[in-house]
Order: sequence, then structure tokens, then C-alpha cells
Amino acid sequence: MIEAAIDLMRGSGLSGAGINEIVRASGAPKGSVYHHFPAGKQQIVAEALSDYSVRVMSFIDAALASRDSAADKLAALFSAFGRRVEAGSFRRSCAFGAVCLDLDEDLDGLRGLIADAFDDWARLIARHFDLGDARRTRSFAGLVLTAIEGAYVRARAEQSSRPFIEAGSWLGEVVSPAGLRAQTPR
Repeated sequence: MIEAAIDLMRGSGLSGAGINEIVRASGAPKGSVYHHFPAGKQQIVAEALSDYSVRVMSFIDAALASRDSAADKLAALFSAFGRRVEAGSFRRSCAFGAVCLDLDEDLDGLRGLIADAFDDWARLIARHFDLGDARRTRSFAGLVLTAIEGAYVRARAEQSSRPFIEAGSWLGEVVSPAGLRAQTPR
């Protein structure tokens, strides 16, 4: 059921991951949903997002750790996300990004969970870079995360991984030695 919920959320956000859809996609009996998740949809969604977050962190860490220079790290990360969106035939995004589009006032618990996960991901990204100042490095990591989420939207619309490749390339230029020198106030 967790796997089905993740897949459904990656495809169509929270609105596409109702109990009936999760039951249908998982093949589980409907009664088992309430047995394992007595709080219903919000519980299964929260647990699925928590599992998904751990996987995304591992994915990001592995891609960034696979290279040495900052620009190469970014190219590897964005290429990995590009391959990921291609593997899903451009029909799967980040579950967190897709779910965010469905949040309203009664889902503040999920909003906090998602904000915390994004913060964890940005901290992880920041650990792979050193821009000479911790606050600047953390801000850059937030930009990288924002570019990933935005590239998912464009990749799905354009049916292309090009948005990931372009973002990785441009961000690589920003953190190249020449790019960093150009940003340093004189």
C-alpha cells in the first residue's frame, strides 16, 4: 500500500492517491487499509512520504558523491533526475512537489512533513558543496532543490529531460571557479 501510495502521488499528487485508488493499485483488501492505517488517508500518505523522503535522500547523496568537482556533482545529480523522469515516461514527478499542489488548510500536518523533508534534502545537498560561507552554501542548496522541483514540472510538460540537463549545466557554471569569482564583491 505504501508503494502504491508513493507511485500514485508521484503521478497525480494527493488527489490521485485516494483510499480506493491505493487499494486498487496495491491489490490489498480495503479492510487492510484501516487495519494498518487506522487514521486513514492522511496516515498512509504521511508514512508513504516519509519512506519516499529517505529514498530521495539516498538518491541525491549517491549522485552527488559520485563526482568530485562542484560542477560535476551538479551535472551528475541533474542527469540522474533526468534519467528518473525518463524512466517514468515523463508521468512521474517528485511526490512531495505533486502533493504540495493539493494542500489546503486541513492538511497542515502534511505541509510540515513536506517542509521538513525539503529542509533535510537542502541540508544534504549543502554538505556536498562549500561556497566559503555556510549561509551562502545552504542558500545555494535551496536553489538546487528549487531547480529540481521546477525541472520536474517542465520535464513532464515538455516530455523531455532537457530541463534537468539545462539546470544542472547552468548551476554548474555558477559554482565553477570563474562563476564564483564573478559573484564575489570587489
